[in-house]
Amino acid sequence: MIPTITLGKTDEKVPVLGQGTWKMGLDPAIRDQEIAALRTGIEHGMTLIDTAEVYSEGESERIVGEVIQDCRDDIFLVTKVWPTNGTYDGVRRAAEGSLKRLRTDRIDLYLLHWPSADHPVAETMRGMRALVEEGIIRYVGVSNFSAELMQEAIDALGDIPLAVNQVVYHMKNRVIEHSVKPFCDKNRVTIMAYSPFGAGSFPEPGSPGRRVLDEIGAKYGKTAYQVVLNWLVAQGNVIAIPKAANPKHAAENAKAMDFRLTEEEIARIDEAFPLPENDFVVRRH
Repeated sequence: MIPTITLGKTDEKVPVLGQGTWKMGLDPAIRDQEIAALRTGIEHGMTLIDTAEVYSEGESERIVGEVIQDCRDDIFLVTKVWPTNGTYDGVRRAAEGSLKRLRTDRIDLYLLHWPSADHPVAETMRGMRALVEEGIIRYVGVSNFSAELMQEAIDALGDIPLAVNQVVYHMKNRVIEHSVKPFCDKNRVTIMAYSPFGAGSFPEPGSPGRRVLDEIGAKYGKTAYQVVLNWLVAQGNVIAIPKAANPKHAAENAKAMDFRLTEEEIARIDEAFPLPENDFVVRRH
């Protein structure tokens, strides 16, 4: 059973582990495998699925749309608008395009994918407000936002809560712990951690950090990857969205929450993967 978390200031309960879909749909030869992985994840309780309009030029959304056809009401569906579409009208057009690819009538959580280099946060949030009021989207979030930019979004949204900030967060990249996560914790904005395994930089077998993860995992009969997911969620106010390319990995991810790390084990992990000195840096697109 995967624990749930209350999403931001809403009353919505969602699982602390979801499923990412970056690069899904790029290779038609493994499409069936990707669909099977997502379905396996759903069967194991990972009913939050994250995608984006730019992932694989829309193919990721199409795969998700196929997967959820017979279980849409059980799914918490997250997708993202690319910042070049961040105008009031552009947000609407992007959402309508996502709805078609996802073959659904609503988006549960709609995120601005990156801070825009061209469009003010307030204008994008004005578009988001309109979509909420019309029932096209249920909740509003952002991705890759600093504390300052989140405050801009909160101010622009008014009585509509900013539910989520989706950011890269893993053991080798903990910079959000300086200012982004404290802001989120204080203002009840849920962190959604993407690339929880480091996007290709997972600790190598035999490295000091990996030995710590393996030793802790051995105590619980868990893999280093499962320990990492457990550690992330243990930070509090965090949803992790690992991507699994096959059903086996999806099932393994889902079993990452049926044990509890001790304070001593969390301290060992923190020491093995220390917080860097540099803070979060905003990148605009």
